[in-house]
Amino acid sequence: MITLYGIKNCDTVKKARKWLENSGVDYRFHDFREDGMDTVPLADWLDKFGWEQVLNRRSTSWRALCDEQKDTLDNTAALALASDMPTLIKRPVTTKDGATLFGFKEAEFSKLV
Repeated sequence: MITLYGIKNCDTVKKARKWLENSGVDYRFHDFREDGMDTVPLADWLDKFGWEQVLNRRSTSWRALCDEQKDTLDNTAALALASDMPTLIKRPVTTKDGATLFGFKEAEFSKLV
């Protein structure tokens, strides 16, 4: 089963959801805001991929961080920040059978599903 993590009003998440639906792929959507962060495997993503791949450094949320937060960031700090501000996480995050994909690029996405 595919799980798609994100925020429903994110344009990239909308594209990914539309692609899945048009392709007839069964998936579960987990909205960071509505469904919460309790069951999100954020710590695992940070351990496997590092904060540089998990966090979206082009987001408005990233730009709102102070320079000290950005300069001293590590996986532990990223876990705390992203747990409080899930909009820092690159979206969507798609998981299937232990594989994880950050963002939506159709070519990569089609290989995962």
